[in-house]
Amino acid sequence: MANDKGKRGMKKAEGKMKPRQNKAREQPASVSATVEAVVDTMTPEMKERMAKYERTHGKAAGKRVKSSRLRNALGKADKFAREAAETAARAEMLLTEEAGYLEAEGMEKTFKFTQRAISDHLDITNQKKIFSLKLDTFGPYAMDYTRNGRHMLIGGRRGHVATFDWRAGKLGCELNLNETVRDVCWLHNETMFAAAQKKHVYIYDHTGMEIHCLKKHGNVNQLEFLPYHFLLVSVNDTGYLKYQDTSTGQLIAEIGTGLGNCNAMTQNPYNAVMHLGHANGAVTLWSPNVTTPLVKIQCHKGPVSAISVNSSGHYMATAGLDGQLKIWDIRKFAAVHEYYTPKPATSLDISQRDLLAVGYGTNVTIWKDALQTKQASPYMNHQMPRDVVHDVRFCPYDDVLGYGHSNGISSIVVPGSGEPNFDSYTANPYQTTKQRREAEVHALLEKVQPDLIMLEPNFIGRVEKKPQALLDHERLEALNEAHHEKKEVRNRKRGRNSATRRQIRRVKKNIVDERRLVIEDRLAREKEERAKRRQAAEHGEQEQEPGALDKFYAFKNKRARGR
Repeated sequence: MANDKGKRGMKKAEGKMKPRQNKAREQPASVSATVEAVVDTMTPEMKERMAKYERTHGKAAGKRVKSSRLRNALGKADKFAREAAETAARAEMLLTEEAGYLEAEGMEKTFKFTQRAISDHLDITNQKKIFSLKLDTFGPYAMDYTRNGRHMLIGGRRGHVATFDWRAGKLGCELNLNETVRDVCWLHNETMFAAAQKKHVYIYDHTGMEIHCLKKHGNVNQLEFLPYHFLLVSVNDTGYLKYQDTSTGQLIAEIGTGLGNCNAMTQNPYNAVMHLGHANGAVTLWSPNVTTPLVKIQCHKGPVSAISVNSSGHYMATAGLDGQLKIWDIRKFAAVHEYYTPKPATSLDISQRDLLAVGYGTNVTIWKDALQTKQASPYMNHQMPRDVVHDVRFCPYDDVLGYGHSNGISSIVVPGSGEPNFDSYTANPYQTTKQRREAEVHALLEKVQPDLIMLEPNFIGRVEKKPQALLDHERLEALNEAHHEKKEVRNRKRGRNSATRRQIRRVKKNIVDERRLVIEDRLAREKEERAKRRQAAEHGEQEQEPGALDKFYAFKNKRARGR
């Protein structure tokens, strides 16, 4: 009976194990094979669209990984990335709006079109976007737009600060601070903004109530806000760069640049690296994780007056008091184009569609395709008599350029400057109060840590594509070289630090004079004499003792050489 029960139990166990074996056989060999099968069924047009959104290369890296668990994890990550790219490519068909530009006919030039001529061909809604506010008492004005382009913030140098919904013409709040305001900046949305006042940086809410006073930020010249990190960045007149976390209130970093007063600062939207322009003509790139600049570029012969980076993070525009406007490729840190401005530019800004706005004197010039190719003439030109430009800003998701000047603020229409199709998960110009609150909560939950700010943000999580055998070979070669270097014995010669040799080292190597030749001749003779004595000692010859008349013979030879 006991044997029968044991056999029945073994049969039951075998029956239980069979379905598991069948399940394992039904699973696909790998996730990457499934992804390849899906990609092969796509049309060439869909593959071309997907190429714009692909960001990972997990398939190529996963094939060289020996661990099956890691290989499957990389395959799943690659699958999710490809699905996201495919979804974005399919959603592109729903983006029906296209960017339109000014087009000239015949001998006409687009930079000769005035705002009045453009306004005559616009509808009533777009005509209202061309306006000017005369505020000549508190100027010049700095300004800023929210990320969705719906609200505007202005700050006068003499203490006038105001916020309003510029499309609806609805005033948010208005303050007269009765002290100097150097710069203003929106925070994560239109409910809070920061103002760099005479001594400290203050944070206000949408009603104009003071919330915080950041006393550690003193004498600030420029302000910037990193939306994905919730970091308020400031630089003051002594060159100190400070990062303040607005979600926790902590001072993340305080870095001394050591380059003095700084009046030009902007952020790179691609990697959140700060670009600072200094009085010696250099531009430095900073991260809160290091106390030294990531990159230092000598851009101009004089002080840098303005700086701007495009949305892709590939190009940077700088202007200096030397009258030069330069376009830089950040990927190779080299200048690609140079332009000349009649007066030194005071402000620069690059739109979402890579239009470059340059403010100098009483003029605002807009350049089209100036980042990739050298342009012979500007796209648009706008001139304001008696109004000196102080700050220029493109409005996101709209063909509008706002600029602050000595007598107030103005807004003009620039066709083709704004992105026509917006992403409601990133910035929604038509969001409601409920959507704004939900977006704020999601942004806090998805906040990026300051430790991840670096030149190459995709470096973390990247897999080394070289084979393991090659990596081991390179590591072994490096160890051997280090071992040989340690074993090298330095051949120290006698008389290395003698007075004669010190005198030679003082004289530059590229200068040949009579004194140097005399010293070198003396050293050569001493070397020959030492060699002769060494040879005589090796052959066992005894050195003859000097006679009584040898000194007269040596003196005679010395005088003969001197002649």
